[in-house]
Amino acid sequence: MFNQIWAALLYLYGILLNSIYQCPEHSQLTTLVVDEKEFPEPHLGQWYFIAGAAPTKEELATFDSVDNIIFNMASGSAPLQLQLRATIRMKNGFCVPREWIYHLTEGSTDLKTEGRPDMKTELFSSSCPGGIMLKETGQGYQRFLLYNRSPHPSEKCVEEFQTLTSCLDSRAFLLTPRNQEACKLSSN
Repeated sequence: MFNQIWAALLYLYGILLNSIYQCPEHSQLTTLVVDEKEFPEPHLGQWYFIAGAAPTKEELATFDSVDNIIFNMASGSAPLQLQLRATIRMKNGFCVPREWIYHLTEGSTDLKTEGRPDMKTELFSSSCPGGIMLKETGQGYQRFLLYNRSPHPSEKCVEEFQTLTSCLDSRAFLLTPRNQEACKLSSN
């Protein structure tokens, strides 16, 4: 009898906790499926890095000295390939150019980064207008990254990203300051 009462109390406690914290279900993390015919059209063009979240601060340390990052995603020179160019405005004012090539895998949500076989990138939709979310996993790290077409999306978008990633055990959060003018993207 005591065990049944104890189980009922624990069950009610669980319901109470769930109603207080209101973590969205994992199903709200909607994967963008790679389709050679349609993808990557909606995702080409200019993107701004807004925020990152990870289980630990160390997994976001690479962004500590960053003020802002602007990306350009273009179709690559081969089918199922994306070229990503970025300019990173460091907090000290310097601009640092970077380039990556992603290889798409048809029928999968994974993007493989050329030259980084240990790295896996997944694309997810964002409830934010003009937004997209990436999950990067590599040797010893996992992080979520929020990108937007606008350099200054609404605070609600950032709060939703932080809430969702917190529910996915990402306790460390980084918001890029975006106080300085973005660097110019070089054209190839």
